[in-house]
Amino acid sequence: MAWNQSHASGDRTASPTVFEQQREELVREIAVGMEQVLQNMNRLNRNLESVIAVGNEFSSVEALWSQFENFMGRPEEEVEEQGKRKVSGNEAIKDEHESDSAGMQ
Repeated sequence: MAWNQSHASGDRTASPTVFEQQREELVREIAVGMEQVLQNMNRLNRNLESVIAVGNEFSSVEALWSQFENFMGRPEEEVEEQGKRKVSGNEAIKDEHESDSAGMQ
């Protein structure tokens, strides 16, 4: 019986068992798969960085649209008041211009 155990252990070191061969193959497949996952994550990271860079280029356009949205979202009374201020301001400029023209004549 002792001869069988020592003989069997000697065989294991000389040639791997079927289990060890399958385990080695699976470990290699896992390593290859993990390498592919790492490469894909790096590719995804680069793509996300480029998308963010493109998005940052639109910040000025976003600010302009935000101002437009805020202006269009104002209550009507506020817009009318601002319009009246502009009209009265334009009339004051017009009056100054007319008085300057009359003074020249």
